[in-house]
This record gives sequence, structure tokens and C-alpha cells, in this order.
Amino acid sequence: MRKWKRSRHATGSKGFLLAGLILSGSLFSLAAACAAATGTQPAEAVNPLIGSSNGGNTYPGAVMPFGMLQWSPENTRGQHTRTASPSGYRFDARRIRGFSLTHLSGAGCAGASGDIPVMPVTRPVTTSPATDTGDTRYAAEFRHADERATPGDYRLALANGVRLELAAAMRSGIASFAFPAGKPANLLVRTADSEVGSSAAEARIDPAQRTISGAVTSGNFCGYLAKADQRSYYTLYFVARFDQPFTATGAWQNAAVHGGATAAQGGTGYDAKGFPVAGKGSGVWVSFDPGKGPVAMRVGISYVSLANARANLDAEIPPGTTLAQVRERARDAWNRALGRIRIQGGTADQRTVFYTALYHSLLHPNVFSDVDGEYRGFDRKIHRVQGDQHAQYANFSGWDVYRSQLQLVTWLMPKVGSDIAQSLYNQARQNRGEWDRWTHDSGGTHVMSGDPAVPALADIYAFGGRGFDLRGAYASLVRAATVPTANDASDAGCNVECVGQRPSLDQWLKLHYIATQSHAWGGAAETLEDATADFALSELAADVGDRAGQRRFRARAGYWRNLFNPKAAPDGGYIQNRNADGSWPAFTPSTDDGFVEASAAVYVWMVPFDLHGLFDAMGGYGKATARLDRFFHHADGRWAFTDAGPLHAELNNEPSVETPWLYDFAGQPYQTQATVRAVVNALWKNAPDGIPGNDDLGEMSSWYVWSALGLYPEIPGRADLVVGSPLFERAVVHRRDGDVVIDAPGASAATPYVHALQIDGKPYTSPWLPAAFATHGGRLRFSLQAVPDKAWGSDLRTAPPSFPPAAGHAGS
Repeated sequence: MRKWKRSRHATGSKGFLLAGLILSGSLFSLAAACAAATGTQPAEAVNPLIGSSNGGNTYPGAVMPFGMLQWSPENTRGQHTRTASPSGYRFDARRIRGFSLTHLSGAGCAGASGDIPVMPVTRPVTTSPATDTGDTRYAAEFRHADERATPGDYRLALANGVRLELAAAMRSGIASFAFPAGKPANLLVRTADSEVGSSAAEARIDPAQRTISGAVTSGNFCGYLAKADQRSYYTLYFVARFDQPFTATGAWQNAAVHGGATAAQGGTGYDAKGFPVAGKGSGVWVSFDPGKGPVAMRVGISYVSLANARANLDAEIPPGTTLAQVRERARDAWNRALGRIRIQGGTADQRTVFYTALYHSLLHPNVFSDVDGEYRGFDRKIHRVQGDQHAQYANFSGWDVYRSQLQLVTWLMPKVGSDIAQSLYNQARQNRGEWDRWTHDSGGTHVMSGDPAVPALADIYAFGGRGFDLRGAYASLVRAATVPTANDASDAGCNVECVGQRPSLDQWLKLHYIATQSHAWGGAAETLEDATADFALSELAADVGDRAGQRRFRARAGYWRNLFNPKAAPDGGYIQNRNADGSWPAFTPSTDDGFVEASAAVYVWMVPFDLHGLFDAMGGYGKATARLDRFFHHADGRWAFTDAGPLHAELNNEPSVETPWLYDFAGQPYQTQATVRAVVNALWKNAPDGIPGNDDLGEMSSWYVWSALGLYPEIPGRADLVVGSPLFERAVVHRRDGDVVIDAPGASAATPYVHALQIDGKPYTSPWLPAAFATHGGRLRFSLQAVPDKAWGSDLRTAPPSFPPAAGHAGS
């Protein structure tokens, strides 16, 4: 996502990041080089601070792969009701107001989650933290020189003298707070202060048991954009246990402070614009004797109950467990996850960027069920995972992740992919049959456009995630695609959060496109997203043996042609808005009217399942590739990848990410090789601004992982892979059903061009690989060079396939 989502909204060694060296680019690189040189485990190459600037919106805190708990800092820029970044952390914000237990990586809007921030302070609590609206009293300065972040582990020395360490298990975490001598040692538990506020909060101190427990009720993702999301839809419960007695306690609610109290309640509420109400909220604090050494805090969380939070903690971090043990277990888990792809070659920075991208790709969705299998459903009832499902997952950024992230996750971890698919189906069944496009914890937010659950499930099934109720999910998706609902006909939430799963489905069924005036964010963009969804639904129909459904939805996928106006502009045809009476409104290729976070010049390419049909509509391959050339270049020949104007690519956002691979379909794979490598070299780097836009729960990072391997899942709902060129000399993708080995002797940033390719020892001249290769494995051997080989892969008879509707079924 971009625009309103971006951060510009009013908004040493052994793997530890010596973040103070970040201030110098060369020294920042040196830290990564040291890590790569001194260890062989992939977690040692990860730099969690990549993406914490330039709108990447990542966080550096402690987390497990797909972990429910993400313990990370909450920065402040001096306004307590506005988080510094939607992830809670922004590299150039040098004050911290707490360390929250939950976060989203790469999301946008005004933030989300950031629940139960705890903050060590070394001053008396004499005024309410709720009234510290400028974060001047209870926040603390810090330096990046005093910060270390690695997978599952975060450490920081605050300017107030407190040294802290955080480590994560799946649903729990452990912290150490070392307070300086001679100063008050207080720990604030700011129960109500979720990033975008709360409607209810409560906390209770039990001095005899050395525990603090409570809950916060929140939601409100993108609530400032529409009333439809100015609401709460989840409650997070927590239980924290300490290894030292409390020397004092206290509580606050709004402006009132009560020394000696042991309980507080009250949320911040949401103001008329959807932000937390300044000066409101509640929490508690406890005091310690700093002379007794570091304070250990173990905390468990649950979205079901306090009892489940307690059980999660006892199961994962029982009494006697040390922080070092939790840290080591997290490191082992990350090495197992990241080690599913082993790379050789490249520079230390390239390896760090690769493994950090893979790390970010494996943060979401998040485990949402407790150790006993219970979870809170969209119907607010308690459910338990059934059958082969191991865990329920939450936090699904559908419009983003259907493009390449879910394919990567499932390719590496088919069981996780299967559970994600089952989780989405469970959510729909608990949500009156509606599949929400952007789900957060136990609520739907409707953010973005289209019906991304369909390609998401088809992607998962195609890449080997077969352990979910495919037939039940397919039947549910077919009903959603054929029976209009009240929400489909509602303007609630529009533009950004239109509540319907298929906005204006009645138009799709009658007109065979979504018109200029509709209940969707933009008619043209919705038409293209619905066409992709229907193509994916046709693939699912084939998977369940519904041949009539396959033909039906393949025909509907061809409805994109009804918005292709061959006379739209002097340089050729475009997808554009169309009125319900069939007439064409005024149009220019630079317009974003009818589109979502991009222009018509970007969206014209978004027919990934029928690119040969698109090129034919444009007047042939020569005209199509000439337009691609202009799309990726300024008039003087320079690359135009980001912020080059509406007529050019925006490879910092999802609508453009599939476009560099289109040359493969047009007989010019050398152009795909050059363009993808140029993007990798120019926009991705080992630095805080090393991700070119919102990472969107790992979607953009997954694009980098695929691109560095030299492969890409271009066609939603299929496991066919288009071919670029590998960045590394060797990569081994370890998979249950057969490894994929990619050898490219001499590969480097300067050798992007394919001269020859072998599969399992046999010459291969097609710029795509059939699905069987992705699902069963094999060995690729590339011969690369620094100059283009315009002959390799140029035969259009061996180009990647397209899937047009059957004759007589295209368009209206």
C-alpha cells in the first residue's frame, strides 16, 4: 500500500546489529560483514532495522516466525496519540514511550496493535501518564549505538540509565530490566495505550504473587479514514510475572493518580476523527529495589482469556526459564525457518538483504490460537482448531500478500500455508460467509480493494498447501462471487474500506464490469481485481473437479476486456473507467480516477493471467514492449522505478511489482533480467531505508526473495514460475516434496543476463518453469553474463502461458 498508508502520513559480530554504526553507511555494512564472516547460520545475517525508515514501517523487536507476540519499542515524535510509525518504530525518532507486546510489520494507516506497552522509568510517578500528551515526562531518549537487534532478541540501554533485554517465544516473552542505582525504579504498564487507542482496558496488581494481569480492547485499524473501522474488534489478555517483590504500587485513570492502588480500568476511547482521545486512558505501575539487580518479567498473552494467557506462559516460559534460554530457542527457530533457503556467493550486504527479506516474509500472518488450540473467532465466540489444523492464523493483508508472499510461505512451509488457508475459511464461516480482504486479529477491516481471498487460497493450493477444506472453501467463495449481499451494495467504508467482499457484484453479474459509479474504491481497479479473483476461482474449480465452474469463471476473468478502450490515448489502448450505460468518461493515462494507489498507466498491465491477450489488444508484442520500455525509463534513458510520475512504474507498491517480469511473455526475457536486477540493485539495501516502501506484512520482501532467486510466481493461483536471473552463485530451497537447487557460477550484481539454462542437466530455452518444477523440485544451472543474450528465451512459442476465456465467452 502507499499514499495514505506511507510513513509520511500526519503520521558487531555473532549476528548482533551494532546499530550505532548505522550512522555511517560503510560501518553499517561492516557490521553485517562481521556477522556473515563469523557464523554460518542464516539468522546471523539478518538486520531487523532494514525497513525502519523511508516508509518501510518494519519493527526491530523480538519475535518468533509467525509469532503471536512481537515485543518491540514504541517510538514517539512528541504526540502521544500518534505513533511515530505504523509499526511503532521509526529509525529517526529518538525517544521511546514503551515496549509493546504486539505489532504489525510494514502496515500503513496510523498504526495497529501496539498493545500493552511497558515502560521502565527512573522518576517518581506523580502525574498521570495519560496526561503526558507530549511524551515529555515518561518517555526516554536512546541512541542507536546502544541498541542491538537480531531475530528473537532485542537489547537497548536507555538514556535514563535502564538497560533492558527482550526475548520472544510464540505466545509469550521474557524481559530483563536493569535499573540504575540511586534512582526510582518504576515499571509503567500502560494498559490502554494501544497504538490507535482502546475502548476498554483494565489491569490488576497482585503483590503477593508478584503478578500484573489485565486486558485491552482495541482495533480501529485505518479508523481515521472511515467510520466503518472506528471500532474495536479484539481483546488482548496478558499475565506478567516478576522475579522480585514490588516495593510500591500505583494506578492511574485519565488525570487521576492513585499511589498504593493495585487496579485501574478505562480505555482511551476514539475521538471524532478516529484517533485516541488525548489525556484519557489507564494503567498501573510497580516499583522495585534497584539494589537487588535486574528485574525479570515473564509475560503471556491470549486473545481468548486470562486463563489462556497464563497457560500460554506456563507452557512456553515456565518458572526457572532464563532469558538466555528463550533467546536461544528463538534463534534456533529462526535458523530452521530461514535455513529452508541456503545461499552461497554474493557480498555480505547482499546476503544480509536477502535473509532480512526472508525474515520479514515470515513474520505474518500470526499464530492466533493458544497452546490448547482455542481462539476467538470473528463471531466473538471461542473456537478450537479442528482436525489437521495445527494453528489458527490472523493478520492477513490480502490485497498485498496474494501476489507473492503466500506463495513463498507455502512453498517453504506447506503446513503453515494450509493452516493459513483454513484460517481464512474459518474466519469467513464466522463472518456470515464473507471473506474480508484485510483481517486484523479477530476482526475484518475491509481495507483496500478486490476479493484477494480467492487468489490467496488458489496460490496456497497450487504451491502445495493441501491440508485444508478445499471443497468447503470453494463452495463458500463461489457463493460470495455469485450472490450479492447487502454489504456488496453498501457505500459504508468507501473508498478505502468498502465493506463488501465483492463491491457492486450486481454490476459484475449484469454489466460484466464495475462501473464508474459503484460501491467500490475504483471501478477500473475493481474490475481488474475481480477478473484476477475469477481466474483464481476457475483454478480452484479445476482443483475440485468442477469443470462447469472452471469454464464459467474463466469466462468471467475475461471481463477485463470490457474496460479496455483501444482508443483511450494516442499511445494506445488502456484499461479505464466506463459508465454503466457503456459510454467512456474523459480519460488520460496519468489519471488515478478509478484506480487504487496508482494510475491507469500502472494498472493497464494488471492482467497477469492473460498477458498474451493484453499484448494483442495493445496492437502486438512490438507495441507492448515499446510501452514497457517507456514505462520503466525516463525520456533520457534513466531507469524510472519510483517517484518518476504517474506514467512510470512505482516499484515501491504492489500494483507495479509484477510488471518487470512481463518481458518474459513478449520474447524479450533479457529485458526482464535487466529490469529486475536494476530494481534489486537500486531500491534494496542493507540500511534503515533499505525497503522502497511499506513492506505490507512481508509482501514487498517476498518479491525481493523471489527476484534474488531468479524466479517469480507471476500468475495468481498457479505454481508456474517465470524466470529472471539469480543474484547468488548457489541457492538450495529445502522442501518436503523435493529440493530446488539453483546454480549460477559467477553470478553477481553485474551479470544479470542468461546465456544458457539447464534443468536437471538438460538444455532449456523457455523463460518459465511449469508448476511441477515448483512443487516437485529439480536442479537449475544458469550460465550468466554481463551483456544481453537476446536470443535465449526469445521464441514466443515457448513463452509463459496465458489463459484467455474460451472462444465465445470473452467479454460482454
